[in-house]
Amino acid sequence: MKTDKKFYTYIILTVDNTLYCGYTDNPAARFEKHKAGLAARYTRSHKPLKMVYVKEFDTKSAAMKEECRIKSLTRQQKEELIQSSCSVTV
Repeated sequence: MKTDKKFYTYIILTVDNTLYCGYTDNPAARFEKHKAGLAARYTRSHKPLKMVYVKEFDTKSAAMKEECRIKSLTRQQKEELIQSSCSVTV
């Protein structure tokens, strides 16, 4: 059975200028959870400023693989990825 549900890999810029990467099926709702301190432990102590990167995938597995790949990048490579994409601010 085919589903139209999409999954997303995202990067959040925090107030202390760090980058947090994750995946979700609803980027806007997930960002609100991060802002409320209800998502990841990391973003409880590193408050989210804005979502700077979002990429859509057809499967959860693909989004998770991209998250893992992004987490292995250097800060400079992540910044280049953000710059080269059609960035989304949520």
